[in-house]
Amino acid sequence: MKIYLAGPDVFLPDAVEIGRRKAEICTAHGLTGLYPLDNSIDLTVSDASRQIFCGNEAMMDHADAIIANLTPFRGAGADPGTVYELGYMAGRRKFCLAYSNDPATYADRLGRFMDVTTEGGRLVDAQGLTVEDFGLVDNLMMIHALELHGCPLVTPAAQPVDVWHDLAAFETCVRMAAARLIAT
Repeated sequence: MKIYLAGPDVFLPDAVEIGRRKAEICTAHGLTGLYPLDNSIDLTVSDASRQIFCGNEAMMDHADAIIANLTPFRGAGADPGTVYELGYMAGRRKFCLAYSNDPATYADRLGRFMDVTTEGGRLVDAQGLTVEDFGLVDNLMMIHALELHGCPLVTPAAQPVDVWHDLAAFETCVRMAAARLIAT
């Protein structure tokens, strides 16, 4: 089983090393990890961003499943590129798994970035916009896509000290994918 390894990990200073570690964990469980930085792209060419997009979609097309890192990135929610990739794979009815190293609900996390108040029985942000408040770790579309196309979101009981390098929740997803491989 080939697993596309999605997430904002590609933006970390040690992105290649994280990808290598994730691929090794996959291999240890009889799976093949496909990491976006495995694609060779010349970042100096004018269409580098399109090449990255096309390369990642081609990699997802060859994958049997996705493990998406939905740990909040540059805000209260998941990385938008990772969310796209999860939707791409769910839309193709591929096996979807994901984890977040921040177990707090989305509404609680949003409160870290701006004032969230109650108005008329609903949560609203500083601009008066409704805050999704179903007690979920992130947007309901991602949470339920995972439930319907794979496995529920994996989160730790408590947030690890280093959310970007702690791979325990990731490895739980890998074990779940390996169990599915054995079952089929």
